[in-house]
Amino acid sequence: MYTRSDPSMGLIAKIQEHLPVSQISSQCQAVLSAVVFSTMLWLLLIFTMRLCLKQLLSYHRWMFEQHGKMSTTTKIWVALVRIFSGRKPLLYSYQGSLPNLPVPAVKDTVKRYLESVRPLVDDAEYERTTELAAEFESSLGKRLQWYLKLKALWASNYVSDWWEEYVYLRGRSPIMVNSNYYGMDFQYVTPTPIQAARAGNAIHAFFLYRRKLNKEEIKPSRIPGTVIPLCSAQCERIFNTARIPGEETDTVQHWEDSDYVVVYHSGRYFRLRVYQAGRLLSPREIEFQVQRILDDATPPSRGEAKLGALTAGERISWAKARQTYFSSGVNKRSLDCIERAAFFVTLDDDERGMMADNSSDGLDRYAKSLLHGNCYDRWFDKSFSVVFYKNGKSGINAEHSWADAPVVAHVWEYVLATDSFQLGYNEEGHCKGEVDSSLPRPQKLGWEIDSECEEQITKSLAVAQALADDVDFHVFSFREFGKGKIKKCRVSPDGFIQMALQLAYFRDRGTFCLTYEASMTRLFREGRTETVRSCSNESSAFVRALQGGEPADVCRRLFRAASDKHQQLYRMAMTGAGIDRHLFCLYVVSKYLGVDSPFLKEVLSEPWRLSTSQTPVQQAELFDLANHPEYVSCGGGFGPVADDGYGVSYMFLAENMINFHISCKHSCSETDAHRFGDQIRAALHDLLHLLDPLSKEPNRKEESRGEVKKEK
Repeated sequence: MYTRSDPSMGLIAKIQEHLPVSQISSQCQAVLSAVVFSTMLWLLLIFTMRLCLKQLLSYHRWMFEQHGKMSTTTKIWVALVRIFSGRKPLLYSYQGSLPNLPVPAVKDTVKRYLESVRPLVDDAEYERTTELAAEFESSLGKRLQWYLKLKALWASNYVSDWWEEYVYLRGRSPIMVNSNYYGMDFQYVTPTPIQAARAGNAIHAFFLYRRKLNKEEIKPSRIPGTVIPLCSAQCERIFNTARIPGEETDTVQHWEDSDYVVVYHSGRYFRLRVYQAGRLLSPREIEFQVQRILDDATPPSRGEAKLGALTAGERISWAKARQTYFSSGVNKRSLDCIERAAFFVTLDDDERGMMADNSSDGLDRYAKSLLHGNCYDRWFDKSFSVVFYKNGKSGINAEHSWADAPVVAHVWEYVLATDSFQLGYNEEGHCKGEVDSSLPRPQKLGWEIDSECEEQITKSLAVAQALADDVDFHVFSFREFGKGKIKKCRVSPDGFIQMALQLAYFRDRGTFCLTYEASMTRLFREGRTETVRSCSNESSAFVRALQGGEPADVCRRLFRAASDKHQQLYRMAMTGAGIDRHLFCLYVVSKYLGVDSPFLKEVLSEPWRLSTSQTPVQQAELFDLANHPEYVSCGGGFGPVADDGYGVSYMFLAENMINFHISCKHSCSETDAHRFGDQIRAALHDLLHLLDPLSKEPNRKEESRGEVKKEK
């Protein structure tokens, strides 16, 4: 009006003509029209920027370029991503801009599958598999692919909902050991030996994280060293979430908010409120409340002590018991209290961790305790349970259906760092601050459990105990060298470890096996995981050459080829060109249509005898490892996937240390976690000696220095 110009090119005037308001002045109508126009323009701008960012994030060629050599196209792309990303994005800012997971062509997936099984079968078996695959590709595969593409058009992710339902929630076997996983405390440091104090700081830190999460103040996760965002959808169900058992399928239920945690100690369940009149209790106040629980001498109600075993046993038995004994009255109220809690806390009467005598099985017992405990002192259905031991050590056990390990690890890193470097303890080891002694006491939950319910608890406990007793665990720190030395050999650290695992398994069992390495697809909206089939033609050729005594030059060349192939497979899995999730979804479609596919049935029945996963450090900036190198985590692990196989989790710590968590089953005479650990150590040394013949073993002085650090 005042500049006598119309930047809307007549659109404001058009809007003014169609305004339903005629009683106001023409000047007010013009202002109102301008507001409508500018709002529409702003929304269009936001939509356009999101669409442009979505197209930019669909570009993945940067991942396949040689390390250290960036093309001009990629440089321009990075600059554009920075421009369209904004300066201070919130946690979920990128969700609408992430591309959808693409559906690979059946032809490409089948080709990659056949390539992956070639080193595992003889010529006759490979020919039979090739014929099955060709028949599937030319007939049924096309029909199933059409339906899958139809789903991909309307679903934000064509895999994730089916993966959660059919792989996790419809599983009827115990989730303890088979599905849940764990994370450990600091390896060499216990911030305080006082159990209640450790719980006070940690519980407070968890709620600080939840507050940041609710305000979306947590920085969006990115691929390390890049501006590329990852999907944050899994963060929505970290807190106030529980898995609810059903006879046919379980469900995951999430509540908007919860102002308390449920604490288990000596067979009793307590409701501990962490908010008073809208204020989050200080760490010292939470410590005071936890100490009240520890000092409480009230005996458990009948059947209460081992009630948690229901969550550790068969899912159908738990679903029936829940419906029969926990659907009304005081039992329902107490069960609702547990399931609606922010998370679950166990105050354990045992001492765990790396003990003063530095016994080799200290970490093994620690791992088993976190994975299954006594089978009744964890609530395995909660999104996560935190365990605090008598000596001040802690750990976390997480249910797997709602999210994958990196999401839980992100929370755990924040809690460990906040506990030690932000909140801290006073000279006596107690939490800092003052106590309001008028706080209401934690409320003990009530139960009315009859003899029939007790019998069901006993049956579930027997099933869970047999499963727990069968688990063999070995956790060890490899300190001779780490990713720093590996990088100097110009090799991917992850590829190096995977080749070492292939070599170790071949030496242990005399053959190769189908190998699962977890990769993530969080470059896409609602992405979760994909499988990297680490046992390839190239890796098997290298292992056979090394074991056959071939010249070092030949072995080095084959190793480079195997490592490069592994990196290629990993990148393809991350960018939506994996094998297993596509075939899994085709199998689900075939079941919906009621058609049978011998090829898909065979693919999905193959056992993963070597299941592996790397636990990445996501927030290294929270830990001052330069000045406090002893503040390193032990990492985490999981149970074996196959009855006759191994589960291996590994974590690179700083530049000179790698932690391994190895699991298998005592009932299999061919597996032994400690023996496989020895094979991994030997394989790591052999690979380094192959790539760097002049490398020296660490001297005794360096080794003893590490032991002194552990003594501290």
